[in-house]
Amino acid sequence: MTEPIVPGRLDRYAALALQIDCDGVHPDHDRESAARRMQASLIRIGQALEGARRWIGPELKLVVLPEYVLTGPPWGETIPQWAAKAALAPDGPEYEALAALAQRHGVFLAGNSYETDRHFPGLYFQACWIFDPSGDRILTYRRLISIFAPTPHDVWDRYLDIYGMEGVFPVAETVIGRLSAIASEEILYPEIARAHAIRGAEVFLHSTSEVASPNLTIKQIARRARALENMAYVVSANNAELRGISVPTDSTNGYSDIIDWSGNQVVVAGSGNSSVASASLDLAGLRAHRRRPSMSNMLSRQALEMFAESFAKADLRRRNGLLQDGKLMIPDRAYFQQRQADAIARMVERGIL
Repeated sequence: MTEPIVPGRLDRYAALALQIDCDGVHPDHDRESAARRMQASLIRIGQALEGARRWIGPELKLVVLPEYVLTGPPWGETIPQWAAKAALAPDGPEYEALAALAQRHGVFLAGNSYETDRHFPGLYFQACWIFDPSGDRILTYRRLISIFAPTPHDVWDRYLDIYGMEGVFPVAETVIGRLSAIASEEILYPEIARAHAIRGAEVFLHSTSEVASPNLTIKQIARRARALENMAYVVSANNAELRGISVPTDSTNGYSDIIDWSGNQVVVAGSGNSSVASASLDLAGLRAHRRRPSMSNMLSRQALEMFAESFAKADLRRRNGLLQDGKLMIPDRAYFQQRQADAIARMVERGIL
C-alpha cells in the first residue's frame, strides 16, 4: 500500500508543548468578567507564541496548549452556571482569537476548552481542538471519559446520529502528519489512544492539567505506554500555575514533555512558564518503523476483533444517561457520582467485582 500524497508534507519539524499559566474564571461572577479574564489569557498566549517562535525558529509547526487553558476547571458551579460563565461558543470570539493566533504565527495550534453545542442546549462538553496555520478549525474531539462533566456517551445515540463514529474519534490529515487529541486523564485509558491509532493517528496531542512531580506519575507512565503501544508521538502540555481555585497554585506546575514512538521521553520542561518542551518530530522515521515487520511493531501484531465481543457485551456504564425518552436532561452534579456508582453496582452484580 502506498502512502497518501499530502502536498507540502513535512517529514520533520519542531513541536512544542507550551507550558503556561492558567488563570481560572471561577472567581468571576458573570460572563462579562470571565470574558475579560479570558481575553487577558489570550494576550498572554499570543506573547508566549511570539517568543517561542523566535526562540525555536521557523521549523516550529505545532504548538499544544494545556487543558482548559482559558478558564480553569469548574469549582462548585452547577452545569448551567458553568455553561453560562465559561463554556465557549463554537463560533465565539475566543475561538476566533485562537484561530487568529494560529494564522499569525503560522502554526498548528491545539488546546482544550469547555464548549457548548447547539444540538445539546444547556450542556457543555470538554473539547480538544486544532487550528491550522490558515486559521481553520480542522479537528474537534470531545472528551469521552470524565467524572465531573457531561460527555458524548451521556447522549450517545443522538451524538452518533449527528457526528458519526468518525466524529467521536477524529483524526486530521495534515502536512505535519495525522493528528489526534487526547484530553488530560484520558491518557490513562488505552482504548481511546488505540481508537485513534487504528484510524491512522501518528501524533497524539495531549492537553493536560496534572500533578507535577519529578517522580513518575500515573499520567507520565501512561504517556509512555500509549506512545509505545501505538507507535506514535505524544506532545503533552501541562499548566504552569493554576490560579482561581483553592488548591496551591504550583500543584500542576511543570513537566510538560514529548514522548517518541518507542516510549522515550525526548524532552521535559521544569516548572514555570516555559517553551523548553520542544523537540523535532521525525515522521519519516515513525512511518518507516510502522511499516517494518518486527516484534516491536505492536499495531500490526494486534488482532483487535478478538476483543470486540467482550467489549460490546460488557455494557458497564449506561449510555444515554442524559436522554430520557429522547428528551435532553440537564444534570446536577450528583449525577456524575450516581453514574459511577451505577457502573460499580453492575460490575458487582455480574461478579466482576
